[in-house]
Amino acid sequence: MRLDKFISQQLEISRAIASREIRAQKVTVDGEIVKDSAFKIKPEHQVEYEGNSLQQQSGPRYFMLNKPQGYVCATEDEDHPTILYFLEEPMAWKLHAAGRLDIDTTGLVLLTDDGQWSHRITSPRHHCQKTYHVTLENPLDAQATEQFKKGIELRGDKQPTKPASLEILTPTEVLLTISEGRYHQVKRMFAATGNHVVALHRQQIGDIVLDDTLEPGEYRELSREEIDSAGLPAELQRK
Repeated sequence: MRLDKFISQQLEISRAIASREIRAQKVTVDGEIVKDSAFKIKPEHQVEYEGNSLQQQSGPRYFMLNKPQGYVCATEDEDHPTILYFLEEPMAWKLHAAGRLDIDTTGLVLLTDDGQWSHRITSPRHHCQKTYHVTLENPLDAQATEQFKKGIELRGDKQPTKPASLEILTPTEVLLTISEGRYHQVKRMFAATGNHVVALHRQQIGDIVLDDTLEPGEYRELSREEIDSAGLPAELQRK
């Protein structure tokens, strides 16, 4: 990669400004000042800007974030703060959410710059399961478990939802596991049964469970095991 492009990405400045900083002798490669913007940097090079080390990206990145309310799952938004606010990572703007949450929904968000990996999670044909802790306005109807198991007819949709698993915790709290990602699906499913979702918190995607040590707004890298398991069908996860 050209040095000016690397500096531009790392500092989130234009290529023109990056070239100006390079000519001003503010950039070193392996301890030597480099003034040539077209200099080709290699993975083994140590690049510094004004004495501060700039890390080259060695491969795709994978994180989990405990999303709080009030933030949208986007790289930029004119009206609301985005989840990138919490990420202290180089070129965080290159990351995207593998499965978004509504602004008022909390919990597990997976972030990556690996498009193929995120597709495995979000593509309907992979049926990646997601589990939500749902708080309801009214006690759950006694027939709800069977309704969710058979599939719910949603207003405006031609097909009922795929079978979903419902675990009742209290009369107004449940764990819901679905394998689809329709628009506002969880809220619409309970609305179709005459109830209203008061709070919604995602706990799990595939085999990846939200780390209970993460406070709202905190994040961490995924383990190799988590990365390899995410979005894979159960028969492949066992191999």
